[in-house]
Amino acid sequence: MNSWGIPAWLEDEVRNRDKTCVYCAVEMVEKMPLGGSRKNVATWEHIINDESIVTRENIARCCVSCNSSKGNRKLSVWIESSYCKSRGINSDSVADIIKTALRAEVQSK
Repeated sequence: MNSWGIPAWLEDEVRNRDKTCVYCAVEMVEKMPLGGSRKNVATWEHIINDESIVTRENIARCCVSCNSSKGNRKLSVWIESSYCKSRGINSDSVADIIKTALRAEVQSK
């Protein structure tokens, strides 16, 4: 289990699924290259900002830039942010796992 409470089997599954950022689709790296930028480093993301929800539907990998920008904002609010608009991130461009989460948010309203 990692420091976020994600069991090894789920960590492996998500690493295999999310090779690029689930938001901006940038190819991610595991560690910051020596002297390089950390913006493409892979981070763990709780799509719904609740660390107690550790499921394949709520755990994803995204780049540091997107994770920092989203912070603890609700997904549907963040996807409308200037950060997303300036990078072409929208409900059609994100990974399927995010599209599913956005649909679930709309249905729960």
